Amino acid sequence: MDNVALACWACNLKKGPNLTGIDPQSKRITPLFDPRKDRWAAHFAFGVGTSVAAGIEIRGLTAIGRTTVIVLGMNTELRQIVRYQLGREGWTFQAGS
Repeated sequence: MDNVALACWACNLKKGPNLTGIDPQSKRITPLFDPRKDRWAAHFAFGVGTSVAAGIEIRGLTAIGRTTVIVLGMNTELRQIVRYQLGREGWTFQAGS
């Protein structure tokens, strides 16, 4: 169980064998977020969706965060809408450890 990390199936499929991606801001090769060594709150934040009126997006705060958001497709319309609806039902979005 030492090599197991919680991930949704869609993110897991998109990540595949990728360990890096291109940071959209710096255009440099950047490692993806590693849940075993990186703190979620250091790399990501929640915000009002910019591409979906009733959505909540995940924003990358660092090169690692930005790259991971892009490679894993974390802000598709459906994901933003689901986060919004979960918030309306009382779920709170907090940074993971």
